[in-house]
Amino acid sequence: MNPDLLGPLMFIAALVLIFSGYPVAFSLGGTALIFAAIGIEMELFDFALLQAISQRIFGVMQNYTLLAVPFFILMGTILERTGLAKDLLKTMGTAFGPIRGGLGFSVILVGTLLAAATGVVGATVVAMGMIALPIMLQYNYSKPLATGIIAASGTLGQVIPPSIVLIVLADQLGVSVGDLFVGSLIPGIMLAVMYAMYVGMVALFRPDAAPAMPAEAREMGGWELWGQIIWVMMPPLVLIVVVLGSIFAGWATPTEAGAFGAVGAMLLAFLNRRLTLVSVKQSLDTTARLTSMVLFILVGSQTFSLVFRGLYGDLWIEELLTSLPGGAIGFLVVVNLVVFILGFFIDFFEIAFIIIPLVAPVAAIVLAPMFGDFDEPARMALVWFGVLIGMNLQTSFLTPPFGFSLFYLRGVAPPEVKTSDIYRGAIPFIAIQVIGLLAIIFYPELVTWLLTIGFGRQT
Repeated sequence: MNPDLLGPLMFIAALVLIFSGYPVAFSLGGTALIFAAIGIEMELFDFALLQAISQRIFGVMQNYTLLAVPFFILMGTILERTGLAKDLLKTMGTAFGPIRGGLGFSVILVGTLLAAATGVVGATVVAMGMIALPIMLQYNYSKPLATGIIAASGTLGQVIPPSIVLIVLADQLGVSVGDLFVGSLIPGIMLAVMYAMYVGMVALFRPDAAPAMPAEAREMGGWELWGQIIWVMMPPLVLIVVVLGSIFAGWATPTEAGAFGAVGAMLLAFLNRRLTLVSVKQSLDTTARLTSMVLFILVGSQTFSLVFRGLYGDLWIEELLTSLPGGAIGFLVVVNLVVFILGFFIDFFEIAFIIIPLVAPVAAIVLAPMFGDFDEPARMALVWFGVLIGMNLQTSFLTPPFGFSLFYLRGVAPPEVKTSDIYRGAIPFIAIQVIGLLAIIFYPELVTWLLTIGFGRQT
């Protein structure tokens, strides 16, 4: 066997196992051990390198940044399980009810807030699908429009901080979580505004697709409504602002802010008399499951990365990507296309732990000249690249026929909603996503501007 083929074959073997449905963590770890044995037999791999696996695993366990992941998951699941998100949607629906498209606007607003709190696409889409979809159908919203709004709003958790995706990407790219949060703020809000503009246009030109709520359905009005809005909306909004503000101001690390957010969510639930033993146990169970999955995948990816580099696979990746025609543009096209396609089949954790460590060193080299005017061009390039990858994954999760967000929504949608309705509803929002991606590519200032004016500090 040609020694130069071991690295590429190892990469292909891991993908084949993953696509076959075998657990990702064991696919990565098992492939690594098999190819390590082959490399040792061919005298191409030093057995002593395997001793570094334990050190890498302890390195994962000591990674303080990744400790933010369970805290932010717990914060979001508490808000969801205790019904605070449902109250928020109901109140916003009543507030926007008198205008056409009002329910759509409220779903986008609540979806944005819930995405910011949860940071997990599946949880947000399922929660919004169960809460909002029956209400929108009850008031005669177009099925494609209703499902499209929910699926798209749920994916905002990819790019609106504090996103779990951004925390993991920051760790794998070797950049500050705070920098990535700041860089994604304008693109995330921009997408939410573009979603709302599209709903407004549909309501204007196709009023039957997004009707106003009938007067009898709006339970409150006047000062009572404003009081309810303040009571329901302000606490979770203040919680999110305080969590993000502490990170941006440099007062707290993402891990410390996440811990505060989890405690704050439980306090809100307690003040609303929603903090029950059942809701806490369900939230902790969800958090433990997701966090365990992340850590198992990370351990497998560390083993895979060690053996892959020992077989000089990293040099193969670097040579392959740096020799692409078109320089930085060619690199961006290939990497984003690969990430987009993989996003159909495997979760963002797998993509972040498998693909990003391989392309990050090349990204720093290839993309840094685009940011030559900055003091730290490589750092700025990686922050911009991380936001771009996050938005790319968001687009992939929305795209038929394999988008994860569409599958999550299909699982909770009522029988009268067809899969074709969900697919048709997603298409306009995919177009908006593409516009957002192109805007970031042609105007990197959308990512870098807040960083250049000193908004947020490295954490």
